[in-house]
Amino acid sequence: MATQQNAFLSKAEDAADNVLRHTKYILPHLGRLCLISTFIEDGIRMWMQWGEQRDYIASTWSCGQFLASVFVFINMVGQIGACVGVLMRKQVPIMCGLLFFIISLQTIAYSILWDIKFLARNMALVGAVLLLLAESKSEARSLFAGVPQLEHNTPKSYLQLSGRVLLVLMFMTLLHFTLNPIDFFQVIQNVVGSTLMLLVCVGHKTKLSAMVLVLWLFTVNLYQNQFWRYATTRAMHDFLKYDFFQTLSVIGGLMMVVSLGPGGVSLDERKKLY
Repeated sequence: MATQQNAFLSKAEDAADNVLRHTKYILPHLGRLCLISTFIEDGIRMWMQWGEQRDYIASTWSCGQFLASVFVFINMVGQIGACVGVLMRKQVPIMCGLLFFIISLQTIAYSILWDIKFLARNMALVGAVLLLLAESKSEARSLFAGVPQLEHNTPKSYLQLSGRVLLVLMFMTLLHFTLNPIDFFQVIQNVVGSTLMLLVCVGHKTKLSAMVLVLWLFTVNLYQNQFWRYATTRAMHDFLKYDFFQTLSVIGGLMMVVSLGPGGVSLDERKKLY
């Protein structure tokens, strides 16, 4: 049984490597686009719902219309500007720092600190941006291709580790626990998905696990967050749209894991030493 399982995993890893070879020039770009999609959507929403966002901040914090407008403006310009910089590959560390600032600002302004689910999702977004930062460090090192580099225990490796761990938080918010014995499929989803996410977290069979999770989360996202089925005036439209793009950003983070690999601080890399 163990031999058959190992043979199956070996074939699955070979298939994943084959897919990666054919998509290695597309996957990083697609991953970056998916990763920043929630920031693009939120920046556009700040413009489209300027009055509503301003009034909400003004009434919540009693800061007046001017300061509330400044908050909305910073969010809109900061997110759109950072996303443009990331897509153009210009000053990526600075753009990532700007996205970190926006995430922190929104966490405080919208009182996300007191909502475990939304706080976990914001931390998962931090993890996704950390992977984006790790990719930029990889590109910087590639400029010195003739110089030997030590891959293990580098800042990039720790960025990748932190990014992988924080991505787990998004997955945890997607779990649905039920005592209903009829909902057996949901239980299977939780067990299989949790196992794959744990493998990504510790860096074991990382590329294969992340690739399967990309396909699984993409399918779940299209099924559960169909915001386009609701009128834009309904609250459910905004709620599902928020979920859709946040999940898409984590999918982008997992694509970065597939593209970059687990990094030096992982079981996959440790196995190469023995």
